[in-house]
Amino acid sequence: MPTRLASIADIEAHVGQPLGTSGWKEMPLSQIQAFADATGDHQWIHVDPERAAAGPFGAPIAHGYLTLSLVAGLFFEVLELDGFQLIINYGCNKVRFPNPMKVGSRYRLALQLQSTRAVKEWQEVVFGAAIELEGQDKPAVFAEVVYRLLPG
Repeated sequence: MPTRLASIADIEAHVGQPLGTSGWKEMPLSQIQAFADATGDHQWIHVDPERAAAGPFGAPIAHGYLTLSLVAGLFFEVLELDGFQLIINYGCNKVRFPNPMKVGSRYRLALQLQSTRAVKEWQEVVFGAAIELEGQDKPAVFAEVVYRLLPG
């Protein structure tokens, strides 16, 4: 069940708080291949299962930017934002890839509300977003993602 924030006051009340996690998903080789095709990054550690099995990770791994892009797709599974005319992804302040996501890994998004501030007519909100890997201590990606919300 997503956390519901319906006003700037709700957002301010959740600063520093975890907002929850998405459900678990699995990373198939087909998704890694589709990302490679979309970006032109066909490095063997991503798309060649035989060579990757003999490589440093023992299996193909998802591209770092693929793991980052998963945040956008899972964001609204964790968080429901009501009472805003428009919600835009404004960018990232910090991105790190501390742990490779191997093909077949189960992952989920964990969100925390880090800060918020008014920027003209917008409310800017910074979230700590981690793509966690099942059974691993370190996430595949950690990013400070910035959204701007236009109150409605």
